[in-house]
Amino acid sequence: MPEENRNLIHNRKDEHIDIALNEDVESKIATWFDSIHLIHMSLPETNMKTISIKAKLLGRTFSAPVLIEGMTGGTKRGGEINEKLARVASELDIPMMVGSQRVAIEDPSVEWTFRIARDVDPNIFLIGNIGAAQIIEYDINKVSRAISMIEADALAIHLNPLQESVQPEGDTNFQGVLKRIDYLSRELSIPIIVKETGAGISYETALMLKQTEIKAIDIAGLGGTSWSAIEVYRAKKVNEELKMMLGKKFWNWGIPTAASIMEVKSAVGDKFEIIASGGIRDGVDVAKAIAIGASFAGLARPILKALSGGEENLKRFLKLVFHEIKNVVFLTGAKNIYELREKPIVIFPPLKYWLESRNIKLVR
Repeated sequence: MPEENRNLIHNRKDEHIDIALNEDVESKIATWFDSIHLIHMSLPETNMKTISIKAKLLGRTFSAPVLIEGMTGGTKRGGEINEKLARVASELDIPMMVGSQRVAIEDPSVEWTFRIARDVDPNIFLIGNIGAAQIIEYDINKVSRAISMIEADALAIHLNPLQESVQPEGDTNFQGVLKRIDYLSRELSIPIIVKETGAGISYETALMLKQTEIKAIDIAGLGGTSWSAIEVYRAKKVNEELKMMLGKKFWNWGIPTAASIMEVKSAVGDKFEIIASGGIRDGVDVAKAIAIGASFAGLARPILKALSGGEENLKRFLKLVFHEIKNVVFLTGAKNIYELREKPIVIFPPLKYWLESRNIKLVR
């Protein structure tokens, strides 16, 4: 990789962290979890102390259905963040995804910023991360470097056409991505997750992925951090007026998270595990996501912000999320996290209108 391009990617990694922490980058359209109401049970007929919120993802059982989503790597700061996240994930027994590994595949000198997560704990469930644009460009050996670099237990292929379309240096060639996903899902030795990056996955996209051998879909819907918004700040910094205007226009583009979960579940049923992410902010959101069909939930910006106050602060935040999930299970009369799917719910507009318009049925 030319030195100029290498420096550009390195700088972009830290820019993303700074903007996510310090600027207004939230979608102005909600996740629509507020449109989902779980029914309170005054006679739960269970002992809260016996309730389990343990959850499975890709064949492994964790203490709670919470994934630390991919955020960073590729710089000294990114490596330090990944090390801290891995320590917390190890202690709390939850899985972790690293940020996009393209930078380390093309510049091996920064591999340590990703590898450090594995060095923290050889038993942590670690998910690698590579972009859709890269799997078109790379052969299978190069893709495999993302796996070997961190001894990954699974590999996420992230779809980010919205971000690329508004990014000053974006790569918008997505032709052939599905074919490559299908090929890699059959040839690689570990499970493949296909994930969005904040704009959601539709019923139609899920049907396309259903023909592959991937194992999970991370829907990453609209309602949390907008990567279009993040790119607005980056475009403004380099005086890219057109890209800045595009980013503003598409700030709220996508499928709200709750709707995306239900669209994907309706399309694929039990063939794939569904990870709900995109605006998941607390344990009530996690519980609602599972109640409407998700298997697991992922958090990114809330974890990054909590970590800015130190590892102990992040652990306190996540433990609170776990307690919130358990409280929802108890107050709905469920005995474990997946019994939430058997409990009654009420769906209000605008989610109700979306589902009716799209002819999407609740599949749990």
